[in-house]
Amino acid sequence: MTAGNGATPLLSLQDVSAGYGGIMALRGVSLEVNPGEIVTLIGSNGAGKSTTLRTISGLVRLRHGRILFDGKRIDEMPAHKIVNMGVSQAPEGRGIFHRLTVKENLELGAYARGSADPDDLERVFSLFPRLKERVRQPGGTLSGGEQQMLSIGRALMANPRLLLLDEPSMGLSPILTELIFETIRDINSRLGTTILVVEQNAYQALAIASRGYVLESGQIALHAPAAELSENADVRRAYLGEH
Repeated sequence: MTAGNGATPLLSLQDVSAGYGGIMALRGVSLEVNPGEIVTLIGSNGAGKSTTLRTISGLVRLRHGRILFDGKRIDEMPAHKIVNMGVSQAPEGRGIFHRLTVKENLELGAYARGSADPDDLERVFSLFPRLKERVRQPGGTLSGGEQQMLSIGRALMANPRLLLLDEPSMGLSPILTELIFETIRDINSRLGTTILVVEQNAYQALAIASRGYVLESGQIALHAPAAELSENADVRRAYLGEH
């Protein structure tokens, strides 16, 4: 597959099937993310959204198909090599280390590169000023919103070309959700980072994305420009709370 302008997609999933044990969570999923885009993958609980990201990251082995990053196959690579290629994930549930300080959590994000660059820390602090204020606090003492900021900040410390975000608004208040999505837009526009975001909050996700995919029961049901999906009657009923 190639991007609409003829360029090679930064990320391409081609007929990907993957699962856990005897359960096939993804069946024939094909999607692509072009350089500089924000693309969202929306769907209900259990649709396979998180499995999609975990398969891209090398944490779930695919059964069929191919995953290409910048034109190179990564589906047979171990997870740490995929990070080294330029793919970084902020996982569902945040996955921060509660006993480590904010600074120590962030430094772990740069582990694959050897050590944290002070400029990278300052870049994260410019996006998330609250983290700078709490730099010496243990991660476990942060609020839910601050922990989400820390999770995204840690993923950015790897200087990724592609940032995978898994349910960044989960458990957050509407005000914090709006702040997180504004920052995701900033990461894309200020840093030029390509982003694939998995979300149940379809309204917010479609508002910042250029394109979207709808995943249902492990298969892609719809793919269209985000604005078009926002106006789709089936999407509005299923994911935007309209009847």
